[in-house]
Amino acid sequence: MCILTGDLVWINGPYECGTFADITIFRDSLIYPLGDSERVEADDGYIGEAPRHVKCPKSFTSKAETEFMQQRVRNRQETINNRFKNFGILRQIYRHHIPSHGEVFRAVAVMTQLSINDGEKLFVCGYRDGPFAKRKRS
Repeated sequence: MCILTGDLVWINGPYECGTFADITIFRDSLIYPLGDSERVEADDGYIGEAPRHVKCPKSFTSKAETEFMQQRVRNRQETINNRFKNFGILRQIYRHHIPSHGEVFRAVAVMTQLSINDGEKLFVCGYRDGPFAKRKRS
């Protein structure tokens, strides 16, 4: 999810449930499309990739004054996860033809994004970090 806009911007998989840790999937797939100045906001399970690719709470570069904002970003991602769970796709065992799982998940992602576009907005995070911080105009 884009931190600044709240739009869904990346999904990948499927990965067999319980086979890979989140950090392994991140290293396998998401780390490569990140630009030089891009990082993801994540929990402390990703600290092995901080600060170059990840911002996490216990990283030595995290500032105490940004902790609340970072938590709001992670909470907003959990809101998206909960919306996916409303479809049952993440809440229960997938009981259909396994090769179709990825297609079904992508369809849920599209429907979730369309619902955000159509009025079921996410809460604002007020993200202010690095090059994205609001600057005073002189």
